[in-house]
Order: sequence, then C-alpha cells, then structure tokens
Amino acid sequence: MIIILLLGLTVGIILALTGAGGGILAVPLLVFGAGLSMAEAGPIGLLAVGLAATLGAVMGLKSGMVRYKAAMLIAGVGIVCSPCGLWLAQRSPNRPLSVVFSMVLLYVAFKVYQRSSSDSATPVAYKTLPPPPCQLDLGRGKLNWTAPCARALALSGVVAGTLSGLLGVGGGFVMVPALQRYTDLTTQSVVATSLAVIALVSIGGVAASAASGHMQWAIALPFSAGALAGMIVGRMAASKLPGQHLQKAFAIVSALVAMALFTKAIF
Repeated sequence: MIIILLLGLTVGIILALTGAGGGILAVPLLVFGAGLSMAEAGPIGLLAVGLAATLGAVMGLKSGMVRYKAAMLIAGVGIVCSPCGLWLAQRSPNRPLSVVFSMVLLYVAFKVYQRSSSDSATPVAYKTLPPPPCQLDLGRGKLNWTAPCARALALSGVVAGTLSGLLGVGGGFVMVPALQRYTDLTTQSVVATSLAVIALVSIGGVAASAASGHMQWAIALPFSAGALAGMIVGRMAASKLPGQHLQKAFAIVSALVAMALFTKAIF
C-alpha cells in the first residue's frame, strides 16, 4: 500500500510541474512497482492522472490561466476517441503494447529534452517562424477563433484521446507541445490548459474502463490518493523551481524508463 501511494505521489508531482509526463510515467511505474500488465495499469493510471489534473485545472481556473474554450474543444474530440483506444488496448497482446508504449515514451523524452535545450536559445532563431494559427487577443484575454485554429486543436484532441484509451495516459505529453506549437499562450497558461484537457479526456476512458470491469480499485484508490497529494505539493513548488532543469530531468528519467520497459517486453 505504501509503495502504491509513493508511486502515485511521484506521478502527481511530475504532472504538476510539467503539465504532462505524469500520465506517461504512471503506467510503467505501475508495471514495475505493482507488477501489473499494460492493460491492467492503463485504467488505473488514467484515473489517477485524471483526478490530479482536475485538481490542477481548478487551481488554474482560479488564477485565470485556463483557456477553457480551447480545452473543451480538444477534450470533446478526445472523449469520443478515447473508448476506441481502450477497445484496442483490451484486445492487444501485452508485449506489443509494451513495445509501442516504450517507443512513444522514448519519443516524448527526446522531444522534451530537445525543447528544454532550445529554451536557452536566442529568440532570434524563432522570428522566421510563421505565426501560430491560434493567437491570443491581449485586449480581450481570449484566443481569436479561426478555422485553422479549430482544426489544429481538434486534431490534437484526436491524438490525445486515442492514446489516452490505448496507453492509459492523460494525453498531456501530446497537449503541451501541441499548445506550444499552435498557440502563443504563455507557459503557465499552456500547462493549466493542458491539465484541463487531461481532466476532461480522462473521464471517457475511466468511465468506459469502470463499466467494463477492468478497474482494480484496490490499487487505483491509493494510487490516485498519492497522485492528488503530489499535485498539491507540485503546484506549490512549481513557481520556485527552474523549469528548464525539471524538463531535462523528466526527459532523462523517461528515457531510462522507456528502455527498461522495452527490455522487459522483449526479453
């Protein structure tokens, strides 16, 4: 029980600090720490990440950081796609699913490390890039909605929702880079909006899993409690820690976990 709580605490802290990452690490932590299969760990990770993200999103709403219309569009599409991913996960053998998960995690680790390294680059390198399709109206404090903006965010929801059901992740590792690419929101707003999307998308996957009887509540409840505690601790510490170093540390840990999961699946 204590180990499960500590694993959940770790997931909540990472989720709070990065707006992503907690979900992508929840499943391998449950596989290694609790001895679960990928299909068993997925719904538990999704429940814990969804609850922790809900808490973080509420905090973001209070501070005015969440772009709730964008979050609702992305999540609405994601909720529709999430059960499809869950259906595939329940019918996929454990080994291929583990290999796919490890490859996705390794890719995420690479992109996070690459992004954290580029944070120190001079802004000049970015001046030649075209403006993102979703731009913030500083006068109104809201996004200017256009057809390209809606398409970009909806596509992000398709990817996040499908992976949410298939791999038991909240989709934050998709949402954070997607929001950074398609919008000009601040980092704080990106993280808060990502948490809102994760919270909403997770509802579909958790509901489908619980209805089909694939949720192991004896592990899910303490793991989720740990994640909620981790979210509180992480959000309090977020403003006091250097984000660039946190991102690099997360990338390195994720890469190591991905390689361990891949090795376990193959051998």
